[in-house]
Amino acid sequence: MSSTLAAPQVQAQSFSAPISEASIQARVAKTIDDLIAQLPNPEELSSEQRRGIIARYTAVLEGNFIYWMTATFLAVKSQEAHPIILENLYEECRDSHPAMMRRFAIAAHAFPTDTDAIAVDKNLTAMRLFLGKLSGVPSLLSMAFFEGWIQKFMAPLAKLAALQGSTEMEYTDVHGVCDVRHSQELFRGVFLEMERYPVVDGTDIFEGVDLLSALVQNIVQG
Repeated sequence: MSSTLAAPQVQAQSFSAPISEASIQARVAKTIDDLIAQLPNPEELSSEQRRGIIARYTAVLEGNFIYWMTATFLAVKSQEAHPIILENLYEECRDSHPAMMRRFAIAAHAFPTDTDAIAVDKNLTAMRLFLGKLSGVPSLLSMAFFEGWIQKFMAPLAKLAALQGSTEMEYTDVHGVCDVRHSQELFRGVFLEMERYPVVDGTDIFEGVDLLSALVQNIVQG
C-alpha cells in the first residue's frame, strides 16, 4: 500500500440512456479497488495518525450509517427492494452495530473528539444533503458501494487497531463477512429499482458514490 491517498481517477457522469448492470458494478468495483490500493501502510503511520483514521471512521459510521440506510429506504419505491434494505437495518439494530463500533474505537484508544468530527463535517454534510433528495437508484447505489468498501476496509482497519494495542475485533470480524452479502443484495436492489422506476434522463446515478469516495478520502487523510 502506498503512503498517500490520491483521489480515484474516475469522472462523474450523467446518463441519458440505459447502461448495463455489468458496467455499473465494474465502475463501483474499480472505485473501491482504487481507494483500497491507495491506503497508507498502517505500520508506516504514527500512533496519532492511526488513531485519527479510526476516530474519523467512527465519527462517520456510528451515528450515520443507520440514518443513511433509513433515508435510502424512504427514497426507494419498488416493493421488491424494500425488504433488502430492511434486512440490513434489522441486523444493524438487532446486533447493535453502533455499540460494536464504539467498543472497537474505545479499545483502540480512538474514540472521536470534536476535532475528529469537525474534520469530516463538510463531506458528511454533503452526503446527508444528497440522501435528502430521496432519489432511489443513486441512494441505493451509494449504499451498495459503501458496503463493498467497508468489507475490504476491515482488514486494514483491524491492523490499525491492533497496532494501537487493541484486541477488540468483533466489529471488523463481523463486517468483513456480512457486508459481502449486503453489498450483493443492495446491487440486486439497485437493478430492481432501475427496472421498475427508471431514472430521469440526465441523472448522475454515481453522485452518492462520488460523495462517499470523497468522505472515505477525508477519513483516511484527515
